[in-house]
This record gives sequence, C-alpha cells and structure tokens, in this order.
Amino acid sequence: MDDDLGSGQAAAVRLMSGVPLSEALDTGDARAWTALDLGVRQEMRYGVAPPPVDAGGPEGRLALALCHPDGRRREAALDEAVAHPVLLPLLVVRAGDWAAPVRERARRLLGEVLDVRAAVRLASVILRVGRRERGAFGIRLLEGALRRAPRERLLPLYTHTDRIVRRFAFRLAVEGGLLSPGELARRASWDEDTVVQTLCADAAVAAVTGADDWDEVLEPLLAARSPRARAAGVTALRRAGRPGRATGFLTDRSSVVRACARYVVRQHGTDPLPWYRERCAGPAVEPGAVIGLAECGERADAELLWPLLAHPAPRVRARAVAGLRTLDVADAARLSPLLDDPAPGVVRETAAALLPSARTLPEGPLLARLGAGRPRHVRAAAFRLLDARGGTTALRAAVALLDDPDDKLRAWADQSVQRWRPGADTRSGDPEVGALLDRARHLFSDYVLKRRKWEAGLPA
Repeated sequence: MDDDLGSGQAAAVRLMSGVPLSEALDTGDARAWTALDLGVRQEMRYGVAPPPVDAGGPEGRLALALCHPDGRRREAALDEAVAHPVLLPLLVVRAGDWAAPVRERARRLLGEVLDVRAAVRLASVILRVGRRERGAFGIRLLEGALRRAPRERLLPLYTHTDRIVRRFAFRLAVEGGLLSPGELARRASWDEDTVVQTLCADAAVAAVTGADDWDEVLEPLLAARSPRARAAGVTALRRAGRPGRATGFLTDRSSVVRACARYVVRQHGTDPLPWYRERCAGPAVEPGAVIGLAECGERADAELLWPLLAHPAPRVRARAVAGLRTLDVADAARLSPLLDDPAPGVVRETAAALLPSARTLPEGPLLARLGAGRPRHVRAAAFRLLDARGGTTALRAAVALLDDPDDKLRAWADQSVQRWRPGADTRSGDPEVGALLDRARHLFSDYVLKRRKWEAGLPA
C-alpha cells in the first residue's frame, strides 16, 4: 500500500504539473490506476493550491477530477470520461466508490461501455478493484461479457502478464468447456503460475473421454517443467491404462512426482522398494533413486546410502545425506566431514541433517569454519549450526561475522546479535559476553545494550 501511495502521489504531481497522462503514468498497468486514485486524493486533500485548469491536458484534467476527494467533482467528471477510452480504468475504480451517487452512476456507465473488447482490456483493473469491499459489481460485469465473447477473443487473456487475469480466464474456460483437453494440458505445461498449472492439468485429465485423447494430454503434462503438471500426468497414467510409464518417474527430481509414480506402480501390483534398492546398489546411481529409496524405505536401507556419501556426483552425495535424514539415521560424527564438501548443495543438506544435533557438535571446528579463507557455503553452514546452539556460542559466532565481506552473512549475523539472549551456557557476569556485546554496540540503542548486559549479569 505504501508503494502504491508513493507512486500514485508522484503520478498525481506530474499530472498537476502539466505532464500528459500517457507520460505521467503507465496507462497499461492496473496498479498504476489504483495508485493514482490514492495519490491524487492525498495530494489534493493536503496540497497548498489546486492544479491549473489545463493540467495534464484534457485527459489529465479529467483523471484528476475522477480521483478528486470531493465526491461531487468525481461524479461530475464521469459522463465526460466515457468519451476517453484511456480513462475507462478510472470508471472501473469509481464503480467501487464509497460514495453511493458516484458509485451508482459509474456502474450504469460501465455497464453501457463494457463490451467484449473493453472487458478484455480492462480485465486486470476490474479484478484488482474486485478485491475491494464494493468491487464485486465489476467482476459480475466482466464475467457476463466474457461468457458471451467468441472463443478467439479470449486468447489474449490466456497469456496475460497478470496472473490473476490468467487464473480468471482459465476458470471461465474450464467452466465453459472452451478449451480442448490437449489445449489445457499444453497451458498447464507452459504457464509459470502454480494455480493455473493445477487448474488446467486437472481439467485436462478430467475432460478426456476417449482412449485416443490421452496422447495429446499425457505428452505435454509428462514433459512439463512444472512438478504439479508432471504429477497430474503421472497419476493419469493409471486411468489411461499405461502404468508402466510411471516407472520412469520414480527418480523424478520432484518429491510429489516420485510419490505419484510410486502410487501408480503400486496400483499396478509392483512394489517400488526393490526397484530403488537395486538402483542404489548398482554402478549408475541416480539422485532421484537415492532419495526415493529413503522416502519409501526402512532404516536398514541406510546401509545402501552411507557409501554414497563418497560418490563422485555432488547431487548423489546431497541426496544421500537428505535420505539419511529422512530415515532418521543421521550420525553426526560420520556426516560432519561433509561440512567441508566442495559442493554447496551437499553442505546445505549436511547442515540440515546436523541441525537437531547442533548442541552436541564440537564448537571449535565449527568456529574455525567461519574463517574468511573458507568457501562461503561452508561458513554459512557452520554459522547456521552455531547460531542454533544459542547462548554465548551463538553470540561468539555472530560477532565473528560482523565484518564479513559477504553482505548476506553479515546481515544474518547482525540479526542474530540483535535477537540474542543469554542461554544455558552463558555464565552470569562472563566478561567475554560483555566484550562481545561491546563489539556489537553499533547494533543496539544504549537502552537495549544496557538491558542485554543486565540480562547477562553484567554491569551496564
């Protein structure tokens, strides 16, 4: 809201200074119009002088009037605004106005001008305003206009840059049966929005009526980058009578896809566990097989994972660590050397596996890993474990990174110091704690620093 108000005020000032509407704001951005409404109201309510009569040209003058704090001024500008298509977004805003006379007149005018072309163009601002208390009217108008529209007129909405518009358009398409199963599957595989992916993938699978339609649905879904789309495709293999293809997805990079593949394989009468064990014991180990074994295996299967900690492929090593954590057999002594692994992914997984044992890990080797000569991912993992210990140990580690050259690590250390409290390992009156807090003095107000020292049993 603050960003909207700031940008809206800036646009209002430009308009009042005589800048044309098209230069004062991005007229194709729905957010710019709602921000302008806020900004004009703020500027005119507290401004020293009203804008000149010709501010921003005819369209700029009307835009200012449509957003004016005085409801009578807003209402008077509505009829004239209809003749300027560029101002129709403000007509949408006024259709949700808090003043009943303005709102009713704007709604009547909007109902008259909202044909299919206008509905497509104004969809983004209508849906944005529709989230407000009095915005439902515009959405009902939009639904009615789009439901009457020819199928081809809705195509721009399916690729709209605003994901809210795409979601709305695809819901209408699914409800109205406007897209074939194959088209829905392709949309699910292309779109970057997870809601659209799920909506279209589920609708595509549900819409298949004959055996000949499965190919055009399954192939896009199974090849999709989105895990949600692939998962829908894998699950549909059972209904399509092709469960054998699910085996190829038992090692998918996504856990949800692997789970769906195991479901299909089991429904076909095959236990995936022996399949995973065979591949983890073989020479060509896939990362997906390693974590897949842990997801459906037993603790005894850890014997197949421990040797993989020395595998030459970093992804296999990382998955082996994650698998041991999943099986709840992470041994701190055996995993700790992997905190120095050259692969960041392996070190991250190792830190996550060691986190429950952070208080039992030797402090010295972890502090040594904070040194500036160590790789960034090693220092980050060591600090994560030290910070989890709390107390003096966490403070010691955080202060050591206050001058770190890495911005993110330094910011993390700052936050750790600011939220620090004495822990079980903090001796009351410990002079080291006082010295560490003094080194971090710049992060506290005088009052807070005194408070922290008092909590640690130190003189203020």
